[in-house]
Amino acid sequence: MGAVFFAAKDNNCMFGQLLGIFFSVLAPVFLLVLLGYLIGPRLQLDARTLSRLSYFVLTPAFIFDVMSTAQIEAALATRMTIYIIVVHALCGVLAFWVARGLGRDKKMIAAYMLVGTFGNVGNFGIPIVQFALDREALLPATVYFLAVVLVCFIIGVGAANWARQGNLRAITAVFRTPALIVLPPALLYNWASLDLPVLARPLDILAGALIPVMLVTLGVQLADTGLPRINLDMLLSSAIKLVACPLLAVLLAAPFALTGVERATGILQAAMPAAVFASIIAFENDVVPSFVTAAVLFSTLASLATLTVVIAIL
Repeated sequence: MGAVFFAAKDNNCMFGQLLGIFFSVLAPVFLLVLLGYLIGPRLQLDARTLSRLSYFVLTPAFIFDVMSTAQIEAALATRMTIYIIVVHALCGVLAFWVARGLGRDKKMIAAYMLVGTFGNVGNFGIPIVQFALDREALLPATVYFLAVVLVCFIIGVGAANWARQGNLRAITAVFRTPALIVLPPALLYNWASLDLPVLARPLDILAGALIPVMLVTLGVQLADTGLPRINLDMLLSSAIKLVACPLLAVLLAAPFALTGVERATGILQAAMPAAVFASIIAFENDVVPSFVTAAVLFSTLASLATLTVVIAIL
């Protein structure tokens, strides 16, 4: 009788902890996404315009603002970069073999790889990391963000081109993305210890706008897709992203000697749902775009539960 009582008490405490994490960490993020979802159609907000604002202006400003003042060892940054690339590359391999084992065609295999690897580590991951781990995690979150964008564009565009037997020249476009272009001058600014308030302050203001604008934009984008129809492929591809990817991140943290906030941030970024960029690549390359877009929405909604558990474990 006593054992049953204490078991019930422990279960209540665990449920209370999960509920507390949800309301303190995830609810603020999802409320902004919900805001975009509700006001987007009513105000006729253009998701493409908002996305381009975030992509070409706010994200480069954020990257410059963080990296121009960053204090991080080169060896640690290198380990973090290789670590997260290996995690997502293995997720891509897993997605490939799961889809192939189910007898799916090339386009669906590529769709699995897009959903299973391309995590929403920017407009979704960075604010959740900040809420969960505080501002000290913004630097490692940004390092992981840049590395994930690089590897996932290569995997995603490569898989899409393989599916349609196209060429791989589009992969080189990732090196022309604003977030990566702004990195060298930011590091140079940091290395030279420059102090230019006329440049730094406007960038700081723009960087502060990134998170709320991107979250609202995500809601507007999700409102355009409609509610998904759940099927086996959606469940499996989302499970690779939401479950297998963070598990791989946990297992590989020790071999790369990552601890503390760098380890926690890497695992959290690996646990993020599929990104809208996955559906953009799918549309551009005709790789089952309706499925990929629906899977992005489904994995985002499912991450309400999975991210709560991951944060509780961390």
